[in-house]
Amino acid sequence: MSKIKYFIKQSWLLIASSLFFGLILAVANAAWAPIMEANKIKKLDGLMAVLLPEAKKFQLDEQIRLESPSGQTRTIDLYKAISDTGQNIGWAFNASGFGFADKIELVVAVDTDFKKIAGYEVLSSNETPGFGDQIKLPWYLSQFAGASVGQLQLERTGNHDKIDDQIIAITGATISSQAVVNIINNTLLPLKTQMQQKGLLTGGN
Repeated sequence: MSKIKYFIKQSWLLIASSLFFGLILAVANAAWAPIMEANKIKKLDGLMAVLLPEAKKFQLDEQIRLESPSGQTRTIDLYKAISDTGQNIGWAFNASGFGFADKIELVVAVDTDFKKIAGYEVLSSNETPGFGDQIKLPWYLSQFAGASVGQLQLERTGNHDKIDDQIIAITGATISSQAVVNIINNTLLPLKTQMQQKGLLTGGN
């Protein structure tokens, strides 16, 4: 008992400080969370507009639950891209997975029939500066624009100007490169299947 009293006597300031700063962090997080979420939504809208510039607005059409390869369930926010004449000109949605450093969140867009990838943009990532963060650069992004919806393959060498199912990896950042390919592969076909089952797609296979 004396040892416990001695410990409490010696560490009360540390315990009190931990509780105090923990409370401050909790209050700050509660205050800033709505602002951060609003900024994220604003960025999402901007990135969807980059991928499908012909769209006048993006309408949240469905929230579709998909099971990841690891067995975890994730929710996909599916947006319908609508032209100024009211026509559906494509789809945009969030997709995420883990890269080299942390979670990577993407915004992906496809055509109306879900046959061609319009492209992707990075919503958030913490990949290594100068290496993994090259997943945001035009030369890497452009490899996906126009590729068919299917299983993309990562290659270490090749022509990154050619639009096909082969994606050329970023030198020194194979893990980040593969992460983007995996995120898109693990999202597109399962999502397309769900949309077909829900009657959201009327085109061919």
